[in-house]
Amino acid sequence: MSKSFDVVVIGAGPGGYIAAIRAAQLGFNTACIDDWKNAAGGPAPGGTCTNVGCIPSKALLQSSENYDHAAHHFADHGIGVKGLAIDVARMIARKDAVVKQNNDGILYLFKKNKVAFFHGRGSFVSAGDKGYEIAIDGAEPQTVTAMHVIVATGSSARALPGVAFDEERVVSNDGALRIGAVPKRLGVVGSGVIGLEMGSVWRRLGADVTVLEALPTFLGAVDEGVAKEAMKLFTKQGLKIQLGVKIDAVKSGKQGVAVSYTDAKGEAQTLAVDRLIVSIGRVPNTEGLNAHGVGLKLDERGAIVVDDECRTNLANVWAVGDVVRGPMLAHKAEEEGVAVAERIAGQHGHVNFNTIPWVIYTAPEIAWVGQTEQQLKAEGRAYRAGQFPFVANGRARAIGDTSGFVKFLADAKTDEILGVHIIGPLASELIAEAVVAMEFKASSEDIARICHAHPSLGEAMKEAALAVDKRTLNF
Repeated sequence: MSKSFDVVVIGAGPGGYIAAIRAAQLGFNTACIDDWKNAAGGPAPGGTCTNVGCIPSKALLQSSENYDHAAHHFADHGIGVKGLAIDVARMIARKDAVVKQNNDGILYLFKKNKVAFFHGRGSFVSAGDKGYEIAIDGAEPQTVTAMHVIVATGSSARALPGVAFDEERVVSNDGALRIGAVPKRLGVVGSGVIGLEMGSVWRRLGADVTVLEALPTFLGAVDEGVAKEAMKLFTKQGLKIQLGVKIDAVKSGKQGVAVSYTDAKGEAQTLAVDRLIVSIGRVPNTEGLNAHGVGLKLDERGAIVVDDECRTNLANVWAVGDVVRGPMLAHKAEEEGVAVAERIAGQHGHVNFNTIPWVIYTAPEIAWVGQTEQQLKAEGRAYRAGQFPFVANGRARAIGDTSGFVKFLADAKTDEILGVHIIGPLASELIAEAVVAMEFKASSEDIARICHAHPSLGEAMKEAALAVDKRTLNF
């Protein structure tokens, strides 16, 4: 006999497992279905983010940054290192251990919150008076029913047309996290978040890294000033970034990968590499969901169509995260998951797309929230800008990382903060202050008049806010 639930969540990535926990907290009899497997074939909840995305990439970034510091910066602190070497297998094992800790943590949270977990692939079977019937294709196939269904099936890496991932030579983010030795030559197609982060990992460890980007601009979604600074710094570090590239052909063999492309000048070029990371975006995971079988509407990209509150065209069916419109960010998925659970309970779930932070975990880190200067100019909005460099920040000098700056953008009349853009040390942590400020409709003067601890990187936020009124104190 099929088990019945108030809420069933399909997918246990950031959007799914958070939605399930919140629904259970609100008193709903809740289940979550997920088919990710670990190396032993057991459950590995957490989705792309935990298994082959956010978490493992940050583990490798930390390891490679430690190696880079030992190789190039420890001497400045009077620390001598002899016989420096990288044990890639051990580094990967540490990354895997970090992933497992997160997998196990989610399973613990399910148990703590009394969420029933089913290991297998969930798909729609039918809709009826008692809700929706969901099939679970796992070790023990079964079905469950639910009055409400939340789809949180995430996304997958987009492949180059005609070039499949073999995860050995031509790799996605998944394969890029499992490279067993430092490649001498590494190619990266796409200069987005994944491409830059993975390129940075292996560049620090000694790989000769070339990044091929189709767009004529670098980091087009980022504030132009930040993107320009990032291009300068990444190039200085050794990343070879080519813009305006058209990939013509990719041939993979035992000796490596040959990429034929046309450069920005229209000239034919060939790049020979040992491995090629393809990071040209992601596509929604709706295949196998049997969306058409129950009439669930998809758009031309294969994403589930939802309204502003994540409702689909089917009654009591919701969708969140990468499988719907909006930025493919783990924290965006989490916020939608919480909001949907609360809406099912008759509450007013809240997600403000204007204050969702973005982060690129390179060195230096890049983080931003709100509008860029180019967006404000395009809409003709009058604004004032204030900028403060980390080279003038005492804490940045002390830790030995003075690259980059903080930029505030505020309305010219009301002084409301419209955007904050950071490139520099721990930008991922500093951006939280800007998110809070923008949620409360703060002005740049509000931040400028808040006492910040000294010495701290956060003082750069205060100084950039002061710079909006052209009254910085330390620059």
